Amino acid sequence: MEKLKVAFTTLGCRMNHFETSAMEEAFESKGYQLADFKDRADVYVVNTCTVTNDADRSSRKALRQAKRRNPDAVVVATGCYAQVSPEEIAGMEEVDLVIGNSHKTAVLEIVENYINENRQKKVFIENIFRKNSFETFFISTFYEGTRPILKVQEGCNSFCSFCIIPFARGKVRSAGVDEVERQVKALVDRGFKEIVLTGTQLSQFGVDRKESLYDLLKRLVKVKGLYRIRLSSMGVNEMGDGLIDLITSEEKVAPHFHISLQSGDEKVLRDMKRDYTLSQYERVVRKIVERRPETAVGTDVITGFPTEDGRAFENSYRFVSSMPFAYIHVFPYSPRKGTYAERLGDRVSGQEKKRRTKMMIQLSEEKNKAFRERFLGKDMEVLIISQKDGKKVGLTGNYIHVAFSSDKPVNSITTVRLTQVGSGREDNTGKEVL
Repeated sequence: MEKLKVAFTTLGCRMNHFETSAMEEAFESKGYQLADFKDRADVYVVNTCTVTNDADRSSRKALRQAKRRNPDAVVVATGCYAQVSPEEIAGMEEVDLVIGNSHKTAVLEIVENYINENRQKKVFIENIFRKNSFETFFISTFYEGTRPILKVQEGCNSFCSFCIIPFARGKVRSAGVDEVERQVKALVDRGFKEIVLTGTQLSQFGVDRKESLYDLLKRLVKVKGLYRIRLSSMGVNEMGDGLIDLITSEEKVAPHFHISLQSGDEKVLRDMKRDYTLSQYERVVRKIVERRPETAVGTDVITGFPTEDGRAFENSYRFVSSMPFAYIHVFPYSPRKGTYAERLGDRVSGQEKKRRTKMMIQLSEEKNKAFRERFLGKDMEVLIISQKDGKKVGLTGNYIHVAFSSDKPVNSITTVRLTQVGSGREDNTGKEVL
């Protein structure tokens, strides 16, 4: 009997990519053949995102494309958009199954039941806030190059006025420190050297279990054979002195931290319900960079929030300009149904949002190039993560990608000298130091 083909596509964050790869592994273990999403398949799974209106549109586009490729296929919408807007997606004639984050670990079982039953459209959604325990996939194959990404936390307790994610992911649920340590040791035993810890808001890890990210890192840095731990997005509110001391003194923790800002204007920050001041944010970032000068600090900035008038944007631009950021992820404001900010309306014109976004992106490019130029001519230790166009690509602890010639295999560590900074973050070249 010919194997059924299943194809996946993923929108959004690293957690979604982690979960897609886990679903792929689950389907493959049950005898399905993995297919490219652009090809004909029997089952299509779209792991959706809803962080912006554009993400919603992209998710709907992918669902329509799947049905066009095979009108007889089972088309599944899962992920954050499916969780918060199930009726909207269920109304699409191209969609057969709507499976929210509340049921994401059961996607394989739901699809098989659907295939074996009468194929009537069904929606699988549960109130995400009723989830009290951490549920994830046990996965051994998902990695970026040579870097496994391990989901250790889900949900967020902050409820920023613009953000829909708590409604899509629920309140904070964390894996236990002991369980994370076991998974990290298993990955290290398989030969992986760098592990990326991810979550909805990683810095809130453990608050539901009377543990903390500090407790977790103290344990993981003792794992023998682990070369480097990289942390995903964190919030400044949870970054106390103990955690800052640890991440700036422990060599196994990559000097690369994404600390979301969202606005550099005090009033807009309050309207966003970010629950910290600019001075508090600046104190944390500058303390990290002063203690570990090679650190790459990235951030997020929203342009065109409803209460961001011209002066507020100028304040935000000025503050971001003054900060030692290595890069900035810029997002034009997008009203999300059900959030507090939606009540404020969408007061900034689309044209003005584009202008502000363009300015912030240009600032990010300038800052990122200046950051990389600081390391020209310097010897830097890299983990070889891939091979491209006949050259090896190495990644430094502070997230600089370097292309160079080497006989060493992927997943090995070497030292390179940065010789040229390219126009993009991954266009740098170097020379291996033997």
